[in-house]
Amino acid sequence: MQLQHRIALLPTEAEMVSVHLAVTRHDEHLTFLNASGPIFTCREDDEGARRFAAVMLTEPSLGLSTPTQVAKVLGCHRSRVHEYRQRYHEAGAEGLEVKRRGPRGASKLKGEQVTRAQQYLDEGLSNRKVAEAVGVSEGTIRKALKEGRLSRVARTEEPRTPARERAASTPRERSDADAACAGGVATKREVERALAPRGVLPEAPVQFEAAQSVAKAGVLVALPALLSQGLVEVGEQIYGRLKNGYYGLTTMLLTFVFMALVRIKSAEGLTGYAPGEFGLVLGLDRAPEMKTVRRKLSELASRAQGLEFSRAFATRWSEENPDALGYLYIDGHVRPYHGRTHELPKTHVQRRRLCMPATTDYWVNDANGDPLMFVTAPANEGLLAMMEDELLPEIRKLAGEERRVTLIFDREGWSPKRFKKWKQAGFDVITYRKGKYRNWQRRAFKEVTVEVCGRQVKYLLGERLLRVAKGFRMREVRRLCDDGHQSSVVTTRRDLPIEAVALRMFSRWQQENFFRYMRHEFALDHLPTTAVEPADPQRSVPNPAVKHKRRELGRVEAALSKAEQVYGQHAHENPEQKIRTVRGFKISHAELGRQIKELRDQHAQLKTELKALPKRVPVEETIEGAPVVQLERERKIITDTFKMVAYRAETQLANLVGPLLPDRDDEARKFMRQVFALPADLLPDYEQGTLLVRLHSMSTPRDNQALATLCGVLNDLAVCYPGTELRLVLEATQPPPESR
Repeated sequence: MQLQHRIALLPTEAEMVSVHLAVTRHDEHLTFLNASGPIFTCREDDEGARRFAAVMLTEPSLGLSTPTQVAKVLGCHRSRVHEYRQRYHEAGAEGLEVKRRGPRGASKLKGEQVTRAQQYLDEGLSNRKVAEAVGVSEGTIRKALKEGRLSRVARTEEPRTPARERAASTPRERSDADAACAGGVATKREVERALAPRGVLPEAPVQFEAAQSVAKAGVLVALPALLSQGLVEVGEQIYGRLKNGYYGLTTMLLTFVFMALVRIKSAEGLTGYAPGEFGLVLGLDRAPEMKTVRRKLSELASRAQGLEFSRAFATRWSEENPDALGYLYIDGHVRPYHGRTHELPKTHVQRRRLCMPATTDYWVNDANGDPLMFVTAPANEGLLAMMEDELLPEIRKLAGEERRVTLIFDREGWSPKRFKKWKQAGFDVITYRKGKYRNWQRRAFKEVTVEVCGRQVKYLLGERLLRVAKGFRMREVRRLCDDGHQSSVVTTRRDLPIEAVALRMFSRWQQENFFRYMRHEFALDHLPTTAVEPADPQRSVPNPAVKHKRRELGRVEAALSKAEQVYGQHAHENPEQKIRTVRGFKISHAELGRQIKELRDQHAQLKTELKALPKRVPVEETIEGAPVVQLERERKIITDTFKMVAYRAETQLANLVGPLLPDRDDEARKFMRQVFALPADLLPDYEQGTLLVRLHSMSTPRDNQALATLCGVLNDLAVCYPGTELRLVLEATQPPPESR
């Protein structure tokens, strides 16, 4: 769940609700704001909207405000807010409706209402549904049927179905038709497929056909979020178009991201899905096969614009939410290489506790924990070097020349000399103190309360100024843990409250969770290719001879310690004072004494040799007889960018639906994964300009209600499927009234 932070800038007329929420009153409207800007607005006299605001703004998982704080703004007692929350969780949005006295609907059907009501009856809708659609009471519909002004088809007859739905193919029908295609499974658009190999077809146009129960069509719920992330816009901006062929750029962009969202983790994974079914989601006869996906990815990689592609997204996201750049989390992610074809430099993989061939990616996540950008580094390239050479210049471009940015990272980035330099360049830091330090006394700490993900957490914190370099002091904040351990955090920020410093540093778990989720759900470590490219042979790496010499020195130290222990044990025991002099003892244990002397000489020699060895050497000296290569980066950059876009789109949808679900951190993402996997009916209407996506039922009425609410929000965006003028209309299964 997203961590809320303090509001940086507010309109002058704003009043604070909490440290995370403010409200403005203008022209009989209430507008609530958090650190990202306005999040909810409504009329002061709109009672239904005020109730909804009371529920949403007090959601514990959002951590915006308490019922008492919101009740004060809305001018009601906090018990009312609790009542609205209870009604919302029991009945959804309908539980917040303002009940008005009098008849529920009009008592008479007039003019066009009669025609519309008859059309709905002809389509097989129930009296209740017809009444809701027309705006009258159900009793009015029953009365009109009794009087003969309306008529319903006999119950022995099948209800009439709209023409587009009557023409919709079933999975069985599509399966038989796909298998019967002469050019291959589901190759129904024969003319276009014949033109494509000749290079005369720029791309196959998107044409949807009516189809029932299309597998994984629920992924179309993500389309509004993907478009808002800039998927198509940025893709066309950077790559323009692909070479003439059946599958164009937009189709491939959607294919890559849809694959990520439905957890098809590689091109090879496409072989487990019916190409005709996945093709229906793309508006084509069949989806691109594995070889086509690889070929299109290679075509994108050949243009060497992967970094430009990734940075364009970072620029767009930064411009849309500049406040999220205030705090940036930086950490490295090691991707192991399991192949045996190429010899690559090794590095330590912490989660496997092994030293193995690998590549390190350094990721930058914004203040909300969302991925912003990444750079790929050669093995053993440290965080400090990558921050200095790659990350900070890019961050400065995103943030602008004047804005200060706070960087949060672990001990790997410890360097007081650089901290001083970065502070002068407009970068503050929050990191853990490196090295040994003495514990503070208990009286140096005080108890503070911090709000973490809607929960009140108590910390024992203390602070002092720490001299980290000549003429340079940093603020040190320590946390006293229950077991007595003291965690030391240092920062160049002296304006932040002590609890904010601790909270920001300890919130690094968000980035760790991000890596874990991306590895498991989006196959972050998957290599789209095992191809290699030349690497700089003079690039310095840790000297492997140092490691071997230290290992040898350790063996000698162990043998020396054991020999000295045995020698001392003999001296201690010396039974019955048989050897009365030291000289006599040395003579009787001469062999052991010579062994100890040899080991001490060897130990001294090894320490001298270790000191003389260079700490780093050119990589070509570490790989004997083999070319200096590295894994190809371009295709990995492109695929990771697609996964980053997919993750942010999923996050956007999860944040929308989260308040409708129980208070569990992973519930919203789990819900969205289930939605993406849902089958759906695809019903295009080219006359009306709509693409109806009728989603099949989820497992519980609560989930269906949440999905219906989400669909309503997304439908209001009125997005069109790329390459068409068909407005996307999402429709979820409505639970029965008694289940709502």
